[in-house]
Parts: sequence; structure tokens; C-alpha cells
Amino acid sequence: MSLSIVQKDRVIEMAWEDRTTFEAIKFQFGLAEQDVIEIMRKELKVNSFRRWRERVQGRKTKHEKLRIFEKGRFKCSRQRQITQNKISKR
Repeated sequence: MSLSIVQKDRVIEMAWEDRTTFEAIKFQFGLAEQDVIEIMRKELKVNSFRRWRERVQGRKTKHEKLRIFEKGRFKCSRQRQITQNKISKR
């Protein structure tokens, strides 16, 4: 499967996010975890790739089956409503 530059950027962005699972990437782009790793290896600098792999390996939030919460989106207890935002007041 060939991805456009925009799609590759989005896959890399999703892979860096702690709360985005590999299953979500697979659902959206059809890429298995190993495919994502290969894209990251190819597109990132060597040190950036190593740093990402250290963060991701064994991280429970990157795999749906290892997550402690089942449904819904994660929301930090310290996260507040956005104020002074015209869109949220509609």
C-alpha cells in the first residue's frame, strides 16, 4: 500500500501520540504495527526512531488489549473546558 505524503505524516503523528493505539492506525490506514515501525524507521532520523521505539515498547496505551479503560476517550482529570472559544458557545 502506498501512502501519500499527507497520510505518512498523519501515521507518524498518530504513532508519536501516546493514546493512539496501533489498532486505530490499522483501522484508519490498514497498516499493521510492523508496517508502522517500518515507516517510522524510514522517515525519522536514527536517534528520533530509537527514542520513539524506547517509548513505545511495552507501553500499555499503544495496544487496545493492554489498556485499563475500555470505552470512550481518555480525558485527563485536570483538563478543563475551553473558555473564550466562540465555537464551544454555539
